[in-house]
Amino acid sequence: MTAPGGTVAVVGVGNMGGAMAARLLSLGWTVRVRDLDPAKVAALRALGAKPTASAAEAAAGCLGLIVCVVDAGQCDEVLFGADGAAAVLAAGTPVVLCPTIGPHDAERLADALAARGLRAVDAPMSGGPARARDGTMSLMVACSDDTHAGVLPLLQALSNRLFRVGTRPGDGARTKLVNNLLAGINLVGAAEAIAMAGRLGLDPARTLDVIEQSSGQSWIGSDRMRRALAGDWAPRAHVSLLQKDTRLAVESASAAGFHGPLGAAARDVFERAARAGLADLDDAALLRLLAADGP
Repeated sequence: MTAPGGTVAVVGVGNMGGAMAARLLSLGWTVRVRDLDPAKVAALRALGAKPTASAAEAAAGCLGLIVCVVDAGQCDEVLFGADGAAAVLAAGTPVVLCPTIGPHDAERLADALAARGLRAVDAPMSGGPARARDGTMSLMVACSDDTHAGVLPLLQALSNRLFRVGTRPGDGARTKLVNNLLAGINLVGAAEAIAMAGRLGLDPARTLDVIEQSSGQSWIGSDRMRRALAGDWAPRAHVSLLQKDTRLAVESASAAGFHGPLGAAARDVFERAARAGLADLDDAALLRLLAADGP
């Protein structure tokens, strides 16, 4: 793969996929995009992206395909469904799988792609849309050595924080679930602490000032609680995403015979938030949930 000049397809251009597509466009790549939301596609068209009517149309003749949808079921549809991309990709084309999915699904998708002569890159991401847009998000990459060498120019365009976590498909997914479980635990803890500060009669914003300079600080806690205290629930990362990710993480841990004390508790809080009607809000909305607890 050569950087800029060739064509890359991005299927799924929501918060993260859209930011990655915009990043590539700013660096001079030719980018085809596909999404079910016309507004997302229109925003990228204004930046120079080429809209397409299907995953197959996006992928035909491209140097690489980035799949940035929500879950494994959507990956299956993009790759192997009606008008799926896998049927039109040239042998040897890298397929970069960015969603947070279970390791077994990452392995299954990699095997299905390999059976068609395609190269799977297990590469979940972390960091949020702003960091995806400026190329500073994290990518946790697992793929064969030859696949990695071929796709490296694209990965380096997407991120200056590349972590090669292994050659086994699924290890990217495993690493991401470990990370996201900790993110979920930290976010629940931050929301609980700020809700507690309010019940104690403290100024929550002033308390967060102290936490940010003290031992309780976490990046996700600061990022989300600042938005929550401003009443900003516009979704950068929906509650439903960490609901899914913490569930997958706990399931993967259990399958490996590991049962930690906090993961399941964090998972249950995200489940409660979803049941309370907050699933489509930013996950900063955990503060709204926990602040309402009690008499």
